[in-house]
Amino acid sequence: MVKFCDVNSSDRYKNKYRIPSSRLTGYNYNANGCYYITICTKNREHYFGEIVDHKMQLSEVGEIAKSEWLKTAELRSDMNLRLDEFIVMPNHFHSIVFIGGNQYNTGNIACRDASARGRDAMHCVSTYKNSFSPQSKNMSSIIRGFKSAVTTYARKHSIVFAWQERFYDIIIHNNDELDRARKYICDNPQNWDEDECNK
Repeated sequence: MVKFCDVNSSDRYKNKYRIPSSRLTGYNYNANGCYYITICTKNREHYFGEIVDHKMQLSEVGEIAKSEWLKTAELRSDMNLRLDEFIVMPNHFHSIVFIGGNQYNTGNIACRDASARGRDAMHCVSTYKNSFSPQSKNMSSIIRGFKSAVTTYARKHSIVFAWQERFYDIIIHNNDELDRARKYICDNPQNWDEDECNK
C-alpha cells in the first residue's frame, strides 16, 4: 500500500511554495466509486494520540476526529456515502469511502463492464472534466467538511492542532485492491514501528 506522509513542496509559483494537486487530472471526484483516503496532520505532529502496545490510544482531538468521521455519511445523506474501514493514527487518518449513485453524479459517469476484465463492477469512470469552480458534493467537499469540524472543535477548546493542507486518494478498482487497503488500515497500529509516518 502506498504511503503519503511526505510532501515535496519544492515547486514554486510566483516565488511562493506550492503543493501540486494530488487529484487525478480529468477525474470527477463525485463519481460513483470507492476511494482510499489519507489525511495527515501538519508537520506530522502526533495530535491524535500515541500507539501503546500496538494499539492506538486516542487523545481528545483524536476522539473528535473519530466521532466526526462517523457522522460523515449521515451529514451527507444526499451523496449516498458508505464508510468502510478507517483508522485514526497519531499523525494521520486513513479511510475507505464508497460514493454511490446520487443526484450529483447521475449523468456524469460512464460505467465500464469491469467483469469482462476480471474486475468487479464497483467503479465507474467519469466523463466529467475537473474545473477551477467551487468544489461541492464530491470527495474534496467531504474532506473539507470533516477537517473543518475537527479544527473548529480544537480551536473552541484551545487545543493546539492543525491539518496538512491537502489529502491523498487512491481510486479502488476491484475487490483485491479493496482487501489490501482494508488490511493495511487494520494492520497500521501493529506496524507503526516501521511506518514511514512515524518520525
